[in-house]
Amino acid sequence: MTHPPVNGHDGPYPAPIRIPNRKVEPAWIDQNGHMNVGYYGIAFDLAADVLFDEYLGLGWEYIERAGQGSFVLQAQTHFLNELREGEGFSVRFRLIDHDSKRMHFFGEMVRDADGCLCATQEIVSVNVDHGTRRSAPFPDWAQRRLERMKSDHAGLERLQQQGAPIGLHRPRKG
Repeated sequence: MTHPPVNGHDGPYPAPIRIPNRKVEPAWIDQNGHMNVGYYGIAFDLAADVLFDEYLGLGWEYIERAGQGSFVLQAQTHFLNELREGEGFSVRFRLIDHDSKRMHFFGEMVRDADGCLCATQEIVSVNVDHGTRRSAPFPDWAQRRLERMKSDHAGLERLQQQGAPIGLHRPRKG
């Protein structure tokens, strides 16, 4: 059974979508005096909750009503600059691609004080039925929203970290 959307909207969507008013919490600071690696993931995830709820309608209410939700299949984070206790930041999201069951997002964490790019995170997730624990297609209304968002984000410039391989990079000899 498909449930109608409770939240979100049908677009147009900002390109990229900016989630403002984030702040580095004291508990997120590690022994090096900056935000611990694990809390970048939490900060991206909390911002994604806003994206899913307020823009796509795939947040908590969708999960409760439809018995489905997004599971991350793959994620890669690039740590580019420090964030320190109390600093404000924003997260910008762009939808790279989607199909009937999956989404590919790219996020940028930007320090508010100077606009410095501090981290990026690239995610592929899948919609999962909580009863069967198997992938399931998004409802038609969500697929239309994803298509609109992808179209609205199509003109954004590709960032260096998007799709970057992981590994040790050495200069060529000779």
